[in-house]
Amino acid sequence: MSRASALVIVGAGGHGRSVLEAARLAGTHEVMAFLDDQLPPGTEVIGVPVWGPTSELPSLAARGVTSVHIAIGNNRVRERLMVQARAAGLTCATVVHPRACVSPSASLGEGCAVMALAIVGTEATLGQGVIVNVGAVVDHHARVADHGHLGANAAMAGGTTLGARGWLQAGASLGYGVNLPDDAVVMPGEGRA
Repeated sequence: MSRASALVIVGAGGHGRSVLEAARLAGTHEVMAFLDDQLPPGTEVIGVPVWGPTSELPSLAARGVTSVHIAIGNNRVRERLMVQARAAGLTCATVVHPRACVSPSASLGEGCAVMALAIVGTEATLGQGVIVNVGAVVDHHARVADHGHLGANAAMAGGTTLGARGWLQAGASLGYGVNLPDDAVVMPGEGRA
């Protein structure tokens, strides 16, 4: 069995804590610390210390960190922090919960989070920094552009597209072949056909 790689999670809120648990369960990453703008340095979050605010990203390489995961639900903030992480020479790790179902023919970009019971179907494509939350479905040949976000139990039928920074909130759905533009938001329980 390969050794888990070291990881710092940026964002210690609900999503960051879920990413921590997914990484631990998957055994792919050993989470060393969080960076978070709301919690003081030294705070323990589920046994993991907060090293400081997100402004510490550029100093992580000096601490021997090579990989981070940006666990921020806000699409624009996640995008901005991923740009900063890359500028600091860091890799943005993808975390997949072991109870997610990801097709071997699907393509996942850098820095994605695929959470418990989520499904990423045949030849589906996730761009960089995409969140597929608990129970969400990205069906066959669907495409989520960079920094898109599917909330809990959101669903994209086959051949659909969610544009960059698009957000399907909890329970929202896209019918077959629907294409949403960049920055589109579909409210909870709403469908687009």
